[in-house]
Amino acid sequence: MGKLSVVNNVTLDGVMQGPGRPDEDPRDGFEHGGWASPYNDSVMGSAMGERMTAHTGALLFGRRTYEDFAGYWPRQEANPITEVLTKTHKYVVSRTLTGPLRWDNSELVSGNVVDAVTRLKEQQDLVVLGSGLLLKSLMRHDLVDEYLLLIHPVILGSGARLFGDDGAHAPLRLTETVQSTTGVLLATYERARS
Repeated sequence: MGKLSVVNNVTLDGVMQGPGRPDEDPRDGFEHGGWASPYNDSVMGSAMGERMTAHTGALLFGRRTYEDFAGYWPRQEANPITEVLTKTHKYVVSRTLTGPLRWDNSELVSGNVVDAVTRLKEQQDLVVLGSGLLLKSLMRHDLVDEYLLLIHPVILGSGARLFGDDGAHAPLRLTETVQSTTGVLLATYERARS
């Protein structure tokens, strides 16, 4: 059985919406887009680069995050992460997209998401980047094994949160921490399964 890992930027108050740029995700009037960018540093870049290049499974995206990544990363030719992302197999969960998908090595997943992801986990490790709506479904069905949270020293007070009031109980165990020079804590938690 493979492992499903989540990688997400979050604020101290748990907001995960629109970390990359001001126009990334303005849903519901969100005005704080790009909140994570001022905190980027070489420590985060190195830690994330090591993790991405060591990953041997596939990526799993929700539609919105996939479309955002597919519109940005293939054009970042000078960034070594671009090659890793492009070569890695990508599964995209969507009720509205139709194939073929535009980014190399991308495959559409439709139908019952829980059943599909369970089957994929039986074959390989999966990493979910962003993809808030998809994550909520995966967490409710106890499919997440590990969280790598990049916890930023900022409180936004509004925005879509990673952990909402409708989540399932999930005991976790801290397995690794890295602190950036800008105060971001890269914290890895594994499910504490009995």
